[in-house]
Amino acid sequence: MSPTDTLLLRLCAATASEFHLDGDYLIGGLFDIHHVDFSVHPRRPEAIDCSSQIFSLSSYRRFQMMRFSVEQVNNSTNLLPDVSLGYDIFDQCSDTKNFPGIFNLISENGMVRPWRNSPENFFKSPNVIALIGPFTSTNTLAVAPLFMSYLIPMVSYGAASSAFSQKVRFPSFLRTVPSNKEIIDVMVNILVHFDWCWVAFLYSDNDFGNDGLELFRKAIKETDTCLAYSKGLNENTEHAQMFKQLDELNLNTIIVFSTDLDAEALVEAAVRLNVSDKVWIAGDTWSLNKRLLRLEGIENIGTVLGVAQSVLPIPGFDDFIYSTKCQMAKEQKFCNQYCNCSNLVPDDIISMDPSFSFPVYSAVFAIAHALHNVLQCGANKCNRDIEVQPYMVLDQLRKSNFTLLNVRVGFNDDGDPIFGSYSIVFWNRSSSAEEIGLYTFFPSVSFSINSTKIEWFTNHQVPISQCSQECPSGYAKTQTGIHKCCFRCDVCPSGTYISTAEDPYSCIRCKETEWSEAGSTSCRLRLVEYVLFTDSGAILIISGSCVLMGLTVAVALLFSVNYNTPVVRSAGGPMCFLILGCLMLCSLSVFFYFGKPTTASCILRYFPFLLFYTVCLACFVVRSFQIVCIFKIAAKIPKLHNWWMKYHGQWAVIAGAFVMQVIFLISSYCFGAPRPNQDTFTYQDRIILGCDINIAATTLSVVVPLSLCSLCFIFSYMGKDLPKNYNEAKAITFCLLLLILTWVIFATGYILYKGKHIHTFNALAVLSSLFSFLLWYFLPKCYIIVLQPHKNTQQYFQGLIQSYTKTISH
Repeated sequence: MSPTDTLLLRLCAATASEFHLDGDYLIGGLFDIHHVDFSVHPRRPEAIDCSSQIFSLSSYRRFQMMRFSVEQVNNSTNLLPDVSLGYDIFDQCSDTKNFPGIFNLISENGMVRPWRNSPENFFKSPNVIALIGPFTSTNTLAVAPLFMSYLIPMVSYGAASSAFSQKVRFPSFLRTVPSNKEIIDVMVNILVHFDWCWVAFLYSDNDFGNDGLELFRKAIKETDTCLAYSKGLNENTEHAQMFKQLDELNLNTIIVFSTDLDAEALVEAAVRLNVSDKVWIAGDTWSLNKRLLRLEGIENIGTVLGVAQSVLPIPGFDDFIYSTKCQMAKEQKFCNQYCNCSNLVPDDIISMDPSFSFPVYSAVFAIAHALHNVLQCGANKCNRDIEVQPYMVLDQLRKSNFTLLNVRVGFNDDGDPIFGSYSIVFWNRSSSAEEIGLYTFFPSVSFSINSTKIEWFTNHQVPISQCSQECPSGYAKTQTGIHKCCFRCDVCPSGTYISTAEDPYSCIRCKETEWSEAGSTSCRLRLVEYVLFTDSGAILIISGSCVLMGLTVAVALLFSVNYNTPVVRSAGGPMCFLILGCLMLCSLSVFFYFGKPTTASCILRYFPFLLFYTVCLACFVVRSFQIVCIFKIAAKIPKLHNWWMKYHGQWAVIAGAFVMQVIFLISSYCFGAPRPNQDTFTYQDRIILGCDINIAATTLSVVVPLSLCSLCFIFSYMGKDLPKNYNEAKAITFCLLLLILTWVIFATGYILYKGKHIHTFNALAVLSSLFSFLLWYFLPKCYIIVLQPHKNTQQYFQGLIQSYTKTISH
């Protein structure tokens, strides 16, 4: 120790006071009974006299709690039976000018020896075996390194900074209050509970406040809470300007995480400036502040909620205060061990904010239990032969496990307490802090709050604290600034929905099998539609197909009976039976337009019709060509007629068309056969089942029937003026016109309508195409055969031909 430090220690020596108690083992105490007025800036180095600074009655109460706790330990017959516990307490009014008292605590016989290489010069036995305090995080950070170096246990009753949980930096630090993380968690729970997401965070501009701000920012990352404004409070804070900024931001919820002095200055300024209609959330340092509770006009600032240390009554403490008189001494035993408290009355001390009383009480008893274990105390005595070292006490402190006032006291590996809880309080109109909820840490975390006890300034309605009003159901949020709480509301379009639980900022697209209207919060299953066999339209068309088959068979039987008559021969003879057979086979495709589509049904919808209808068209092309050839071309080009008759040209054309269509159909189906398809685009609430046709692949299979239809129309139109009873060309032309009209109507309907009944229309178009040939080509001939047999004679047909020949010869 330097000569200057030694001189300073000697100058401070004086008589005893209530700051000191002799004992076999001393524990130190650091209490901020006074606070330095930072507005005074000395121009030269000088020792600080704490007793001349601002007095804190709540800190003085905690100071008396330590004295009472030590007395309780000494009065115990089983904790330290034949050992007395003493203390040396210092008023730590400053974090930079109180080191003489700190050096006294860690000194050995009035000397602080530096460490050297030789073991005999090591620091062995300091004045104290442990330290209670300090109260604030800033004061603790200032003095902790001195105690950490020698592993002197520091058991703080108020330093809540999360930094002290780092055992690499603070190996001998323990505390009997939860860290800032726990109180921040309580505050965030309150915000979430009341859905307050637009908040301000005011904090003391020191280590304690900065730690709280950092923890708060981390805690709200996973919530909808936005920190719109934060400001450090100190003696130079411009409160008027700060409240103006809060009003400009429309901030109604204010978290105040500060020391009691900063909170008092803030709240007094709010009352003075007529700040109103705010929700204040107080930290545990001032949530039970009796002075502010009784402050005139406090009810006008809004609603005050607080997070407070759960208050446990300490038996005997009130009697201790009433029986203790302030032991004043004209001189101090040491620097800052003096308090001018002669004007205090016991009731002032007892009625003061009881926060942090149990942490002081449990800290003293934790050290006493640790000393009990180090000294191997039994029922009546302790082993005084053991030389107690601070690190030995530290080791036992870490293992603490005892019950105090029905609370199980212990510490985790970080030196944080594994006991305690927070009360949630409301400042009512009776100037008292009423408990309305509880937040417990151990053995498990639980949170409860009774909102009905709160008298809101908004006439019993929970105040709103939002940057933007919540979006209506079915609307997505679109952030409009740097804060996620500021947004506009956009309705989710049809086919999407919003799930506020998953992501309130994005509209989620429904699955292909689901649908939703605009502004939906969920999707509904789409109705799957297809034409059932029991559908009325399907029954009618299937019935029509059966009628077609019956008529086809009847016509075939009629023609077979009258096979050698002129009408049957002029209609095509054997070719008529081929046409009738193909019409019957085509009608089979109608059945596959109904029921749930499959790959097989999709193929059979088109394959029979395209193949056998092509044969029908080829027959009519041949028939119309033969009619024109007989009456118009044979006389002019006799060789063509002879060649046609000699080589059976009609059958060659039909066979060629059939083979070509088979090749085209097989080729197209190999590249892209029709397959079941779900139409999910036409209707948002329905899925239409149908068959998907590969247009590119099926083009060739359509070319042949279209070409045959065109040729047939040309040849039949050329024979429109032939003899009446011999004029199949007119009938064929009319059938083709009906065919074209049918498919034009269907194409128009297909473009305009996409529902399930389009398949019914398609089947109807196919059936109409078949009936056009059956009814308008074969039915007139059946009529002549049955009802006009006189026209079905060779003489009648010869007469018509001769009459036509005479007509064209003239």
